[in-house]
Formats: sequence, structure tokens, C-alpha cells
Amino acid sequence: MFTVIIVTLSSSIELYGAVETKSGENTITNVAYDTNPQQDQGEEVETEEGFAEATHSPAPAWTVIPFVLLLLMIASGPLFYEHFWHKNYPKIAVILAALVISYYLFVLHNTHGPVHAAFEYIQFIALLASLYIASGGIVINVNKRSTPLVNVVILLIGAAISNLIGTTGASMLLIRPFIRLNRNRIKAYHIIFFIFMVSNIGGSLTPIGDPPLFLGFLKGVPFFWTLEHNWDAWFFALIVLAVVFYFLDRRNKVKEEDLEEEMVYDNKITINGKRNFIWLAIIIISVFIDPNIIDGVPGITYDGQTFSFIREIIMLSVAYLSYKFAKKDIHELNEFSFEPIREVAFIFVGIFGTMMPALDLVGDFAKSDAGASLITHNTLFWGTGILSGFLDNAPTYLNFLAAAMASQGASLSVVPHVIDFANGGVYYDSVLDLKAISIAAVFFGAMTYIGNGPNFMVKSIAEQVGIKMPSFFGYIIRYSIPFLLPLLFLVWLLFFY
Repeated sequence: MFTVIIVTLSSSIELYGAVETKSGENTITNVAYDTNPQQDQGEEVETEEGFAEATHSPAPAWTVIPFVLLLLMIASGPLFYEHFWHKNYPKIAVILAALVISYYLFVLHNTHGPVHAAFEYIQFIALLASLYIASGGIVINVNKRSTPLVNVVILLIGAAISNLIGTTGASMLLIRPFIRLNRNRIKAYHIIFFIFMVSNIGGSLTPIGDPPLFLGFLKGVPFFWTLEHNWDAWFFALIVLAVVFYFLDRRNKVKEEDLEEEMVYDNKITINGKRNFIWLAIIIISVFIDPNIIDGVPGITYDGQTFSFIREIIMLSVAYLSYKFAKKDIHELNEFSFEPIREVAFIFVGIFGTMMPALDLVGDFAKSDAGASLITHNTLFWGTGILSGFLDNAPTYLNFLAAAMASQGASLSVVPHVIDFANGGVYYDSVLDLKAISIAAVFFGAMTYIGNGPNFMVKSIAEQVGIKMPSFFGYIIRYSIPFLLPLLFLVWLLFFY
């Protein structure tokens, strides 16, 4: 399995010449793998997009040690040395990231990886922080008795909303009312299934839903492609999880001593801080203020790619203004604090900084002819999925899509190629390949706390209000393996096998 994962990931694929398609019958003569050994390190190579930085020396295998060490500390710190970890995790994450980045800059003389990682991190944290802070000024109170059916309805509604305001937006908006609704019977599984359904799988239908799908949209995948092709797997997965959760929740009986006396339910839903929905709307609209979508929007061009900064300025400004003008009593009702977003910000500094060698190493292997020959929708599904559970799923999505397209002579950097790959009819089995990558990147993001940004934030919010959450490995062993993994196997069997 590890070989399959290695084979199907590509961090940067340069093309020329001719390659054979997966069907083995047709040949596309415009592109193929660039294996030119004549390029010297640091030499500039002329391309269609201008001058791009040439390939640098590959990162040696030992450079993945900081990434592995960070994952192990995330997993073991809260369990075995909790006080030390909570006091020092910011320093640990920054130091490990700095070690890898310094090696790239001063030993490999590679600025490409660190600069791209920096831009991607800024985009990531600007969105998460703005949604977290803006939603913190909204209090939704569901004055109903907590029952398994009510909980299932909320989870399904949250999953649907994820496609309109993103998995992060829906998670931040609904996790607190979901906890309050179940305050007399809240257990860890409530939070875990919320992560499964709302923070991940729910956002599979639109590019707004989850960051990997939005990156695909920026590259040229049509906006409604995900709705058209992902709805069946989305619907199946949510129904299965809803049924499993329902029967789990039925076994959760409230003890008499935990009941609140004279509690009156009027079955009403009240919302305070409604003006913060305006801030949320601004954030969602700003997602599309990108130089790759709208001509004329200023951007920063580096190494053939244009990065936005206006969008991030808007998001961070909204974060500041929404907090400044929010009512303090609403923050108190929400038990709002900056600790969850602070934890996410530092942990993911470490992840973005240290995961570069892992992506580069598997990417280098995927450039080989042997690697390309093993790419199928099956290996794309499991390869994209497993790595999305431990690496950020957005760059994983792009790397696997680049590998899948390159195996058939297409380039991710050419928009018409992406459109043809998404629409089918030009490249062999390309629609199923893209569906496998898209579903796996989003669904498998729920496998661990670090698979998707909202996961860690939801966990942190739950812990802030006193809910005992499982450790990193506890999450995987007690919930991902027995509940999520069989579902993912069924999804693969029904829709891809």
C-alpha cells in the first residue's frame, strides 16, 4: 500500500515530448515527463509562462524526520506529557518548521517550496481565523430536548450547509449549539461524528465546501462538477453515518442526576448576533476575489503561479472588525476564546513547514515512468485518501491530480487540459479519476485531527468546555478505524472498484 501511495503522488511534474495513455492504444504527442539531466541546479528554464526556477536537488529521506516527530508529539503530547506540551507546542512547531525551511533555503537553495508553503499557509489561516472569529459572535440556541433524531437532523443540516459556507464555517457556526443541545449527555462520539459529517464529508458538493475542491476550481474544474459527480457518494456516506450515529446515540441514556430540574422546552430556535452573518457573507464572497478567477485583481506572481493577497487582507480585516464590534455577552455565552485558533495556527505552521520533504520525496518518485504506469482510479482513491489523513488535504489533492493528468499527457497548469480532464471524452477514465481524488481528499480528511483544519479546531473548542476528547491515536483506533474506514471501503467498492 505504501508503494501505491508513493507512486501516485506528484509534487511538481514538468512535461515534454510524448507519453502513452492508460488505455495503451492512443498516444498524445504534446507532452511527457521531463527527465532532462542537463539542467544544473539553480538554472532558469524558459517555459510558456516565462522563466521558472529549475529543478533543485531533492530533499534527502532523513528530512522527513521533523514531520514525523511533530506528528508523534501531536499524538503523544496531550497523553503522556500534557503540561509540557500545552506550554511548549508553539515553540516546538515553529522550531521544527524552521529547521526544514532553513535546510531548503540554505542547503538545497530551494526557495520554491518554502515560498509556496508560506502563501498556502497564509491563505489557510486567514480563512480559518476569520470564520472562527466571525462565528464566535453568533449564538444559536436550540431549545429542544436532545434526542438521537434531533441530533441526526442537525448533523445532516450542518453537512448541507457546509457546501454553502465551507466545512470550517459550518463547523464554527454549529459546534457550540450542538454541544449546548447535548449538555446533559455529551460524549466524545458526538464531537467525532460532527467532525466526520459536518467538518469533512459534508463539504463535498461545491468548491466552497472544502479547500481541495476550491483549489481544483481555481485550476479549471467547472464549479458545478462536484455537485454533478460527487452527490451519490456524499449522500450514501452521510446516510450510513447518520444511521450509525442514531443507534449509538440511542444507547446514551441520561441519568436522573444529570437532568436539569424544571427545564421547559418550547422547541424554538433563537439566534443572537445576527449581524455577524453579514461578516460571514463577506468572508465567503471574498473567497472568489482571486487573481486566478477575476481578471484585474492584484496578485503576487512567483514561479509561474499567482497568489492572492487582497482576499486575505479582507478576511483578516473582517476577523478584526467582527471581534471588535461583537457584543461581549454573546462571546461570554459562547465561552469564546482565542485558544482554539491559536492552537491551530501554531500546529499547522509546523505541519506546513515540515511536510515539504514528504511531498517532494513521493513527488520525485511519481515522476518516473514506473510511477505513472501504476496510476488508476483505485490507487488515486487510496493514495490521495491515506495521505490526506496525515498531510493537509489541499496540496495532496493538487499533487495527485497533477500525477493523474501527467500520466495521460495533460498538464495541471493548462486550463483547457483540466477542463477536458474533468468533462471526460478526451482522456481515458478521467472523470472517474478526478472523482476518486475529490472524494478521497475530502472524506479521508476526517481520519485524523490534522486531516482538515476544522477537525483540530472543533476538538479544541470541545476541550475548552470540558469535554474529554480522545488522543490522536485514540481518535484513529476508537473511531476512524471501526466507523470511518469501513465506510470508506464501501464507498470505494460501490463507486470506484
